[in-house]
Amino acid sequence: MYPYAIALPKVAPSKALPEEYRSCAERLFPSTGLSSGQSLKEAGMAFADLLGIGNDYTRFYAVVGSEKQALIRRLLTHFQNNMSLLIQKTWVEKVDEERKEKLQDRIPGLIELIEAGSYQKAVAEFGIILEELAYLFFGVQSQKDDFTTYTFRIDDQIGLFWWYGSQIAHMQNTVLDDESLQAILLIGLCYLTNF
Repeated sequence: MYPYAIALPKVAPSKALPEEYRSCAERLFPSTGLSSGQSLKEAGMAFADLLGIGNDYTRFYAVVGSEKQALIRRLLTHFQNNMSLLIQKTWVEKVDEERKEKLQDRIPGLIELIEAGSYQKAVAEFGIILEELAYLFFGVQSQKDDFTTYTFRIDDQIGLFWWYGSQIAHMQNTVLDDESLQAILLIGLCYLTNF
């Protein structure tokens, strides 16, 4: 386990999400749990629309084969560049500088997992990255039970994204097919690339 990893609290959609987001969120992360074989492409598209990244997300389903792989490689390059900027520009106490460096060092590993098609491992790694990013952005508030509610008070899309992050952080033992895992990952990658 990552020595600094924190756990974003998993909050049921009915308790953390405003009413207008519950239906869409339940389609992407059902309260009964995700199951293998469940296609999440359409649910991902609806969720991406709510996050304001619908057009970027949908592009990945308009192409196939090598064209899709090239588009994903381009996304990963932009994601890595934007994450580097986000991490570098985040102000933290001197004691947390090492956390920033370790988080920065995790990004290439995530990209390698995605490029290798190791989506189960990539989801687990992405969960850790999101937990650490939440800590860098929000400090100890990110560890509190009301974190998702707190982020919704800041902005609906930010709240929805960190709710998504809390769901990702708890998917380590969820076994899904690669298409579903890729659909879930692409949401976060697109959002953070455009953040």
